[in-house]
Amino acid sequence: MASLTSDKNGTIVVSALRARANFGKLLRRVEDERRSLIIEKPKAVLLSIRDYVKLAAPEPEVLRVIGEESERKGTNRLTARQIEQVIKASRADRSKR
Repeated sequence: MASLTSDKNGTIVVSALRARANFGKLLRRVEDERRSLIIEKPKAVLLSIRDYVKLAAPEPEVLRVIGEESERKGTNRLTARQIEQVIKASRADRSKR
């Protein structure tokens, strides 16, 4: 895929012919590298499903704040089992009151 270019945002820009010839590889790059792809003539954009969902249904502000706080506290790395243990302990503590 020699004649791929990228714009200033890192978006892949490719001709329709090259996109057709390398569609599978381009799909994997869009997903793996979390980039978008602009296909020239006719103009089209290929986005990962994650990027599409962000555009179609933006994250509510409250969830963004909760996510940032979770990252800051390190709780975003808890396993499902650890989360269940925290919930169980919290419920036990609450029932003692």
